[in-house]
Amino acid sequence: MPRNISFSCHFVSFVVHFTAMRHPKRKQWEDRLAGLLQRIDVRLEQTYGDDYPLHPSRPKHGATANPKYSGLFQVSAGFSAGYGTEHGRGYVIEVRMVSLVKIPDEARIRIEQDAMQQLRQELPTVFPGRELQVEQDGPVYKIFGDLSLGEA
Repeated sequence: MPRNISFSCHFVSFVVHFTAMRHPKRKQWEDRLAGLLQRIDVRLEQTYGDDYPLHPSRPKHGATANPKYSGLFQVSAGFSAGYGTEHGRGYVIEVRMVSLVKIPDEARIRIEQDAMQQLRQELPTVFPGRELQVEQDGPVYKIFGDLSLGEA
């Protein structure tokens, strides 16, 4: 049993050191993507923010420095290696609606599609010269294509 605990500790240590070694241009790329997602979050709030009540512990839209931490919507992205998916590696986009009320599937789908359309329209401006696509990949939406960072 202690060997398992020791192994887990070494594994966690490896993960921490591995994630600390990042490509210097990755932060720039992800900061630009985060800015785009924040703008989409603001527009979703303006269009749909009053359609459902906020979770009681959630501040009103605009109460925090980052729009994903306030209001009805939380729009975010996370990198996926894409193993076993149709489109491979890319950024999985999540549009969460933070409410205790069950959001009807039709409304959720309509809002997600609106957000993805906005994303498709703005990606070429935020990442000029890159071939990036936004498509559904299984149950999620994903940005994929030219995710290269260039030379370090």
